[in-house]
Amino acid sequence: MKNILVVCAGNSCRSQIAHGYLNYFGFKKANIYSAGLEKHGIEPRAIATMQEDGINIKEHTSNLIEEYRHIDFDFIISVCDHASENFPTDFITKNVIIHHHFKDPAAIKGNNRQIHDAFENTRIEIKDFCRRFVRQYL
Repeated sequence: MKNILVVCAGNSCRSQIAHGYLNYFGFKKANIYSAGLEKHGIEPRAIATMQEDGINIKEHTSNLIEEYRHIDFDFIISVCDHASENFPTDFITKNVIIHHHFKDPAAIKGNNRQIHDAFENTRIEIKDFCRRFVRQYL
């Protein structure tokens, strides 16, 4: 089994969505973890947008990268530029590092429809990325 760490700035939204899809598409092929440079708690709208696609991330926790230093990761996936640029270099050993920046839907200002659409669009982009990742690497 491969160990995969998905990293974002606050481990509240994009990394949680990716964690959910990697669990789904890579079922029994990998151990999936997600963490942030900080932990901001799970964004309720991330939970809701995943529920719309039948994926339950309600029980996920927001974690710090430091909590996973004891795990030898095969892949580290950063899903935001901030995490990629500030990832602790002493954490990196022989892992494959993949970076793909996704827009932060939690940063969108607007009415409920605009915010919902932002979460849905980011979810769809992350879903496509995770599907491709599993096909290519797992």
